Amino acid sequence: MTLVGAIEAGGTKFVCAVARNPADIRAETRFSTRSPGDTIKEAIDFFREYQYKSGETLMAIGIACFGPLDLNPKSQMFGYITTTPKPGWMNTDMVSPFFNEFGVPVAIDTDVNTAALGEYTWGSGVGIENLLYITVGTGIGGGAIINGSPVHGMIHPEMGHLRIPHNWQEDPFPGDCPFHGDCLEGLSAGPALQKRWKVPAQQLPPDHPAWDLEAHYLALALHNIICTISPGRIILGGGVMEQIHLFPRIQEKVKTYLNQYIKSSEIYDKISEYIVPPGLKNKAGVLGAVALAQRLIH
Repeated sequence: MTLVGAIEAGGTKFVCAVARNPADIRAETRFSTRSPGDTIKEAIDFFREYQYKSGETLMAIGIACFGPLDLNPKSQMFGYITTTPKPGWMNTDMVSPFFNEFGVPVAIDTDVNTAALGEYTWGSGVGIENLLYITVGTGIGGGAIINGSPVHGMIHPEMGHLRIPHNWQEDPFPGDCPFHGDCLEGLSAGPALQKRWKVPAQQLPPDHPAWDLEAHYLALALHNIICTISPGRIILGGGVMEQIHLFPRIQEKVKTYLNQYIKSSEIYDKISEYIVPPGLKNKAGVLGAVALAQRLIH
């Protein structure tokens, strides 16, 4: 595979790498997300310095970016971050600065679609043509690979903002999403857990009732998505899912909520192989950006 640049552009930090594949990462750096100008400049400087010192040339750049994004190639704002709540980043052009600097093809997709592509190419989704990747952390996002390609449409999937049943008597927490209140992200992302239970999620013990409620909401969301796109595998990543005890809770609740309606051995006989952690762990995003760039030139 050809040498490419990769960027995992997150709301908290950027990860940049020069690589061909997971076994051939030539350089990597990470730094905090600041203003768009300063942050993009630091990424450009990293790639420029690598090329200068190594004498090697990047053939393409892939960007896995927080969003929402304009991914319509015909749009004048293709490659822009659009209605993000992150201060200072609305209407930021993420593609042109890299194309103008390096003159190579630049691909961009959502962070979760790109992580899904990374898992499809090198991780827990190898050999699965239709898969779902959900990240549960500071926010919740979902990416899908259908017939081997990331899903786009009018824009791109926004699975974190699914509306799911909310029992107000059992859970009076109003939700934390600034747009929708008690959508999936508003009820289940890391900040929602902290606001509901008054402590950071990682400080809650495994037997705390928070985790049964969290598994309930995530399983309801997976029920809806299974019934919509019928993925061949579901990969759950992000900081909240590092609570590994969540997996069996979610798996059993998905089986219960589907109630034998979906007749598949993947659900009822092999659920622990169907809903799984990322094979690439916390490198799914940046390695997905490598795969995204490789697709531009292969």
